[in-house]
Parts: sequence; C-alpha cells; structure tokens
Amino acid sequence: MASRRRILIGAGLLFVAVGVYVALHRGGSIARGPTAKQHSVAPDFSLPQLNGQSLQLSAYRGKVVLLDFWATWCTPCREEIPHLVELQNKYRDRGLEIIGVSMDDSPDPVRDFYQRFQMNYPVVMGNADIGEGYGGVLGLPIAFIIDRDGRIYAKHIGATEASVLEQDVRAVLASQ
Repeated sequence: MASRRRILIGAGLLFVAVGVYVALHRGGSIARGPTAKQHSVAPDFSLPQLNGQSLQLSAYRGKVVLLDFWATWCTPCREEIPHLVELQNKYRDRGLEIIGVSMDDSPDPVRDFYQRFQMNYPVVMGNADIGEGYGGVLGLPIAFIIDRDGRIYAKHIGATEASVLEQDVRAVLASQ
C-alpha cells in the first residue's frame, strides 16, 4: 500500500513538473483573455534609453505595448528579436509599440546588438527594481502585452512562438 502511494505521488509530481516545463518553454501566459480590464495596471517606470533619453511607460497609454525583458547573452532572446522587429513593422500603424528592457549590466553590448539586429523600437536599460515591479525576472525572455489602458493582458515566460505573441497583439488591438 505504501509503495502504491509513493508511485501515485511520484506520478503526480512528474505531471506537475512537465506542466511547468511546458508553460515555461512554450510561452505560458497569465492574465490573458478578453477580460483585460480586470487585470492589474502595468507598473510605470522611467528608464534610460540607449540614446540617453528617458522613456516613461505611461507616455505610451493609448497604444498596445509589448514589453520585452531580454539580454544580449540570452539565446532565446536573440532568436525572438527578429520576430519582434517584424511585429513592430506590421502593427506599428495600428497602435503597437514594442519596448525592449535590456537586463544587461552595461549598455555597450546592447548598442552593438541593437544595430546588428536592426531593432526598430526603443530599448531601455532595466535593473533589479523594474524586474521586481513586474513580479521578478528570474529568467529571460519575459514578454508582457499591455492594453491601451495600461493593463497587463498577458505575460509570456520563456521563449514564445512568434505566432502566439502576434495572436495576443492582434486580439488587444482589435478589442479596443
């Protein structure tokens, strides 16, 4: 009887572990769906851009924002950047603004990366405080879709398929 119980507990733990793995590697989301008005307001911030000017998130109210936490040394981040550039090109005229939050220690590698990948959206230099404000940035990439009212519509942890991000962007653009 005790060994059967251990097997059931082990199977249950394995099931939970697989679920967490899939959520983290397939862009698991929270706070997602048509009831975005009920979701929390994205924490405002003012952070330095690569050009030295300050960027205030609240200045983007009225736009749909894809806020992407990333770093130059993060392989999945490097793979996502070209898709974000495409999304920005495709939906900018409809009200999308992507903002990259680099979690690199210095802006020097970020400037080189920005030019090499021909990034077409603003990038700010993040820090531990901004990461904590968004629930802790324990791994990268992490993307937030923020609606026109400044509320978090979705949070994607880990590498996320471009089609999933685009689906969320389109849903938020269409709903407001």
